[in-house]
Amino acid sequence: MTGKNRWSKYRVWKPLGLLTVAGLTPPQWDISIIDENLELLDYETMPRPDLVGITAFTSQVNRAYELADEFRSRGVPVVMGGIHASMCLDEARLHADSVVIGEAESVWAQVLEDARQGQLQPVYSGQHVPMADIPTARQDLLPDGYAFGSIQTTRGCPLDCSFCSVSAFNGNRYRHRPIAKVIEEFRTIREKMVLIVDDNLIGTSAKHLARAKDLFRAMIQAKLHKKWICQVTINMGDDDELLSLAAKAGCKGVFIGFESPTIEGLMEVGKKFNIQKNRDLRASVRRIQRHGLGVVGSFIMGLDTDQRGIGLRIAEAAEKYGVDILNALFLTPLPGTRLWNQMKAQNRIAADAFPEDWNYFTFSFPVAQYKHLSWARILQEMDICNQQFYSISNICRRFWNSIRPWRAPLILLGGNLSFRNNIHKDRNLHKKIDLLRGQALID
Repeated sequence: MTGKNRWSKYRVWKPLGLLTVAGLTPPQWDISIIDENLELLDYETMPRPDLVGITAFTSQVNRAYELADEFRSRGVPVVMGGIHASMCLDEARLHADSVVIGEAESVWAQVLEDARQGQLQPVYSGQHVPMADIPTARQDLLPDGYAFGSIQTTRGCPLDCSFCSVSAFNGNRYRHRPIAKVIEEFRTIREKMVLIVDDNLIGTSAKHLARAKDLFRAMIQAKLHKKWICQVTINMGDDDELLSLAAKAGCKGVFIGFESPTIEGLMEVGKKFNIQKNRDLRASVRRIQRHGLGVVGSFIMGLDTDQRGIGLRIAEAAEKYGVDILNALFLTPLPGTRLWNQMKAQNRIAADAFPEDWNYFTFSFPVAQYKHLSWARILQEMDICNQQFYSISNICRRFWNSIRPWRAPLILLGGNLSFRNNIHKDRNLHKKIDLLRGQALID
């Protein structure tokens, strides 16, 4: 819900959850999807709908509540769903006639039938369904305007990191869609570039990796002519056959969560996987890059093990591993995670005037009380981190290194410059928050 500007299409993803729910909806229902990621509309001039379904990320939920309240004031029943509504049920119920918690596939037909009869239930509890039951997303319901299409091929993550709400919502069991259905849906995507939204496309076990290879082979055979990016774990760099197939299938880049430059930090968040088998992270990244794939490395700042100097340590670790782009985030306790439960019990959630303060849960603001870092200090550490990694000399060096092997150097250069530009934007945003909240988030 960013409003419309020329850069929005490069920074936001399609509302795939709504497109999937639309695919579940029988043909006797006329469906329209309103997507505020790209533009704001005048709802008063629209025809009155019979039912409104709304979903939103945590940081967007206040706008979702505003829209829900507006439609309900006009007598239109509202159903809310998604991760935030599922984790904050009591809050969401204040703004909706009905809330779907969990995955919607098992209950959506009942929701629609109850709505038709004017008998919506306050809560519907969705269960995990066989992945073969997930319909093809209704890509046709959105107009052009996105740089990336979106598709999901798996659900669930076996790693269960403390800060991640995926396992709480989709479970720890790694589930995958039939490959034929994935290929079928890929063909419906208009965009030439696609984001595979799976939290871990390749999985962690030999069985998971074999399935990923089969998927890539099918994509190659189908001649989809799509370029795509995805999220994976560092074990992507262990298997040259996997990397070769991914590249031939159209993969251009991977997002990998390194999380912390220290063993203590990895142990704290439950990311032991990164340090198994005495893994050489630099060598793993280089193997990925040799196949022409860019690597975005994600790190978290604000762990209990983090102290002064963590900003420089993260930047140096990212440089040592050789990632093409660094995505450094503030530790953010999302509702439903183990981290949330821990910080809430310890009274360490500083931005806690809910629902208003959900606006700050973007990973770009410090919203908690960090053990060794004050508000002012952690902002300085983030600034040091980004200035070090995104110095002009380092950007030029990475650009040169991306030319051979060819790893979309112009795209990587644009990404680096965009992140460098965001340093100044983030500074201004943090100053505004200081003025708005006074001392509420400081020490």
